[in-house]
Amino acid sequence: MLGFGSLAKKVFGTPNDRKIKATQPLVRKINEFEQEFRGLSGDDLIARTESLKQRHAAGESLDDLLPEAFANCREAARRTLGLWAFDVQLMGGIFLHQGNIAEMKTGEGKTLVATFPAYLNALTGKGVHIVTVNDYLAKRDAEWMGKVYAALGMTTGVVYPQQPEGEKRDAYQADITYATNNELGFDYLRDNMRSDLKDMFQRGHHFAIVDEVDSILIDEARTPLIISGPSEDRSDLYRTIDRVIPLLTEDHFTIDEKTRNVTFTDEGNEFLEDHLSGAGILPEGHTLYDPESTSIVHHVNQGLRAHKLFQRDKDYIVRDGQVVLIDEFTGRMMPGRRLSDGLHQAIEAKEEVDIQPENVTLASVTFQNYFRLYEKLSGMTGTASTEADEFMEIYGLGVVEVPTNKPIARADEDDAVYRTGREKYAAIVQEILKAHEKGQPVLVGTTSIEKSEELSALLTKEGIEHNVLNARQHEQEAKIVADAGKLGAVTIATNMAGRGTDIQLGGNVEMKVLEALTEDPEANPDEVRARIEAEHADEKKKVIEAGGLFVLATERHESRRIDNQLRGRSGRQGDPGRSAFFLSLEDDLMRIFGSERLDNVLSKLGMKEGEAIAHPWVNKSLEKAQAKVEGRNFDIRKQLLKFDDVVNDQRKVIFGQRREIMEATDVNDIAEDMRHQVIDDMVDQYVPPKTYVDQWDAEGLYVAAMEKLGVDVPVMKWVEEDGVDAEVIQERLVEASDKFMADKAAQFGPENMRSIEKQILLQTIDSKWREHILRLEHLRSVVGFRGYAQRDPLNEYKTEAFQLFEGLLNSLREEVTQKLSQIRPLSEEEQKAMLARIQAQRDALQSQAQAQPPQGEAEAEAAAPGFVEADPSTWGNPGRNDLCPCGSGKKFKHCHGRLS
Repeated sequence: MLGFGSLAKKVFGTPNDRKIKATQPLVRKINEFEQEFRGLSGDDLIARTESLKQRHAAGESLDDLLPEAFANCREAARRTLGLWAFDVQLMGGIFLHQGNIAEMKTGEGKTLVATFPAYLNALTGKGVHIVTVNDYLAKRDAEWMGKVYAALGMTTGVVYPQQPEGEKRDAYQADITYATNNELGFDYLRDNMRSDLKDMFQRGHHFAIVDEVDSILIDEARTPLIISGPSEDRSDLYRTIDRVIPLLTEDHFTIDEKTRNVTFTDEGNEFLEDHLSGAGILPEGHTLYDPESTSIVHHVNQGLRAHKLFQRDKDYIVRDGQVVLIDEFTGRMMPGRRLSDGLHQAIEAKEEVDIQPENVTLASVTFQNYFRLYEKLSGMTGTASTEADEFMEIYGLGVVEVPTNKPIARADEDDAVYRTGREKYAAIVQEILKAHEKGQPVLVGTTSIEKSEELSALLTKEGIEHNVLNARQHEQEAKIVADAGKLGAVTIATNMAGRGTDIQLGGNVEMKVLEALTEDPEANPDEVRARIEAEHADEKKKVIEAGGLFVLATERHESRRIDNQLRGRSGRQGDPGRSAFFLSLEDDLMRIFGSERLDNVLSKLGMKEGEAIAHPWVNKSLEKAQAKVEGRNFDIRKQLLKFDDVVNDQRKVIFGQRREIMEATDVNDIAEDMRHQVIDDMVDQYVPPKTYVDQWDAEGLYVAAMEKLGVDVPVMKWVEEDGVDAEVIQERLVEASDKFMADKAAQFGPENMRSIEKQILLQTIDSKWREHILRLEHLRSVVGFRGYAQRDPLNEYKTEAFQLFEGLLNSLREEVTQKLSQIRPLSEEEQKAMLARIQAQRDALQSQAQAQPPQGEAEAEAAAPGFVEADPSTWGNPGRNDLCPCGSGKKFKHCHGRLS
């Protein structure tokens, strides 16, 4: 008998069914344009784009233009790529335009789907960003789909790391820009550290389509993007502590694998105190509990975490003498990413490689808050429904399951659970042998590099040829994945590395054609393609007869979504296929989340060596365990985001203020308002309201006026006059400081003064913001302890962060006012001396350049007379390409003239 919910769904359809149904009239309209657009010439397609742009500018909405725009784009794709979009692909495009996540199975052509909403939204002229998970896909998709956009009269750009500045600027100016999430986030932070609008790359955040949206907006959202600068070198301390950690025994610490935490026991603390005192790290008479020992305790904790929680070839690899992190979700390397709080340095000490200095944060942003900058956001993936709640709550994105073009013909088998890992691997090897003998391609999914290499060794022993795809083979990723569907191929992949490249039965035709043409550039492309397509059709037929792609997973992941991604690699476009999960009670998920009960059950059943249990109930209980872990991870991310939202509100204010200053031609009003506010605060402090004259601190006010405003005013005399109150004193100080600054502007010249004001404002905002971020990081690390006092850590953080921000704004006003009051033009003698010094430096550099080839920047020399690092007024007015007066030998724009 059906329940009420099932009955209602049968009668009314699911919400997803209703969304699919709602797009059908639009799809019919697009199809009605087919004959009309087939008859258009290439120039006509471009002319239609111009017409659509004009109609939008005249007031027509993008929704009204959608059928024609999609039809135009569909025709351009047919002509340039030979791809004709199915109705379900048009549906996916409609959902993306509406700001949803389109869940489309592997092989349904998501790359082509993105062109429809991208083209439609690019008609506004504001630019569209298409976000991919790695640089290879960004470049591949931009080149591949760029042909479609070019046929429509649109420009395409691609953004990648270490890109020449001019090229990157052009890429962001293009109608459609392909980029990775990391590069977009970093460019946003870099842009907000610039001092000139011309140097900024991004031109706003209008519309983004995120490919593999679950990977980017959920998996990678745990780690914020950070731009940092080096701090003091403490490598000796890390090495000394690293020598102590291996001496610890199991009695000295406890490990919690669920929360990935390690803590020292009392015995461990005593042991450490003895050893650290002996090594001279802990001063005599001090314990680890003293406030002065906080830094040492922090380093020791990080050393313990490095040894006990971070495994080589699973969490990181050592490559070219560097510790490179591995993305736990994709198995890809993350060069340039470093763990914070000294943990990366602790791992470097453990692996005995060069220890890079710790970094201080200059700017940071989480992916959640970066992607929420976009006016409209959408995404595509094969697996999103299990995280639908998180997408809606964090990003306001709905998830729509788009039907497949052809029904899925894949057979998903029940999980097979073995008692031990040894039995499991023996069974896996036998299963691969069986499939391999009949020519069925096998994709084996593992959870770490270590396990993929362990399995690889077993297959080698059996004489089975195979490919291994993990962080070590990152460069050959696309090639290995493209070959994974060939007859008899065996591919071991770590955590779905290779997402974004289709596994086609019989191999990937495009990749084969590209390889053939690379080997023989003189060959006729049409003939090569015809030959390869004929060979491919024959091989594909054999692979289908062998049963299609067999996906064999060696472990369940914490998230059902990652398992579904792996499963979804088989059975694309209605192809036959099969998937199976082989598990053991020694697997991490089974071991951590209650395998004892299952072990007891299996023992009572009297299972023999090598036997497995396979039952839908086992699948159900595992899914429940995974759902619990997913829920817990969501709560962790949600909590992190709540804290980051506090910083984000402040970040928006600071970045917004910076942009206003950069856009303004004259910031004198801002500087003046700041100065007047400083005067108000000074008067309130030294001449408090509702007090008598003998309670005033006239001397303090005089000193403050000298220090902060640079004016020498007779405050003592004013106080003695009859009828003088706080308001009169405030007016006189404003008048004196305004005159002082007006005289200074006349000395420098109005244009120079405006430029100086702008630079001082930006530099001071940046240095204050950096200090503020550091304070917030320290506050964040200790505020959790407030929970022990029955106080909500989040509320405490909000209150104190706001107070710190108020302090930042007050000190910002004071510092800007003080710096502007202290700047002065150089005297004629000083100017002559500086010019002579600069000329001497140029002559020396020129003769040096003639004597030997250039070797980058010149060697450092002594600073110019009177040069004071903290006082821009002593720097003179060197041009951007002149040598810096500090004597570094660098150009001014690369030294003190850049954003400090």
